[in-house]
Amino acid sequence: MIGSGTLTKQIAGYLARTEFDALDAEALRTSSRSSRARDFRAAHWFTPRHAMNPLIILLLVLTFSYPEAATGADKLRIGYGAPSVTMSILWITKEGKLFEKNGLDVEVLYLESALVQRALIAGNVAFGEMTGSLMSAPKLQGADLVMVAGFLNHLQYRLVARPEIKSVAELKGKRVGVSRFGAGADRATRLLLSKLGLHPEKDVLLVQVGGAPTRLSALSANAIDAAIVDPPDHKKAQEAGMRVLANMEEMNIPFQHTGLVTSRAQLAKTPDIARRVIKSFVEGIHLASVNSEVAKKAFRKYMRLQQERELDDAYQVLRGFMQRKPYPTLDGFKAVFAELAEQIPAAKNADPKDFVDTRFLEELDRSGYIDGLYR
Repeated sequence: MIGSGTLTKQIAGYLARTEFDALDAEALRTSSRSSRARDFRAAHWFTPRHAMNPLIILLLVLTFSYPEAATGADKLRIGYGAPSVTMSILWITKEGKLFEKNGLDVEVLYLESALVQRALIAGNVAFGEMTGSLMSAPKLQGADLVMVAGFLNHLQYRLVARPEIKSVAELKGKRVGVSRFGAGADRATRLLLSKLGLHPEKDVLLVQVGGAPTRLSALSANAIDAAIVDPPDHKKAQEAGMRVLANMEEMNIPFQHTGLVTSRAQLAKTPDIARRVIKSFVEGIHLASVNSEVAKKAFRKYMRLQQERELDDAYQVLRGFMQRKPYPTLDGFKAVFAELAEQIPAAKNADPKDFVDTRFLEELDRSGYIDGLYR
């Protein structure tokens, strides 16, 4: 029988092929403008074409059905969109066996970029770690999505470029790599370029490349000229001779980055499970703050980091943004809406309070449980 991991990869591959079958190599080497609307939709919605495809239905049924738990724990799946430190609270909570402590049998799934969003919309995962921008676009178009915890409430990306590019001004006419159009890194790239005085649609050529490791490889191969990466990946770029042109962390831009997202239907259907999921993540944050070895174990497993220096760097990045009480930021969502407003008119009048539900986090906070963890 085919394992769930293999089938998940098959789904990811099939979706990637079908979504971008109209984008040939030449289109990826040129400006994103001509295919922007199509790619925006593809990056933000689980389309009827995919939903109705028999192969997709079969793979989803096989992948997302499992035998009943022998332990009596409640089984659920939680997806994450990138092998990045920003997603690591999920891994640390898993490796620390805190889900089990709270009566949950959680399967952690890597669903790259927008795939985690689509799996959540389709009901194939109960929760997903993703950026506020990745969640907000389909939410603004009617999808049932809500953020229940916020792990990173500002942008940390570094803009790195090939060594021959010595200033931001020299990026004009150059190729800037992003993950997928509409994904979190793409949104952050557009925002950063605008802040630096460049028009993302006119002054540079945006090229879909993939996740941070792929963007770094593309930089080294001279396939692109610049890209943003999360720390500590920028250090790898510098070691390869690349230049850091901008540091978004120093710019201190409020922006809802990584958070835990689910649906209001899920919260209404299984509130007790949701409550225990939030409690597990809160305990995972505490564990990460007091036990670096569990955090490094998670980095080894999910990010494939092996060198002690890399592990130490990743841990310091994590400690730098962890919040004991992981509330999403309403101002951060306003910044997300401002960036989306040009493509989605509904963003102009969106209320960030409609995008968050922190009732279970507030329960833990009011009870004194979170403060008690640190005494």
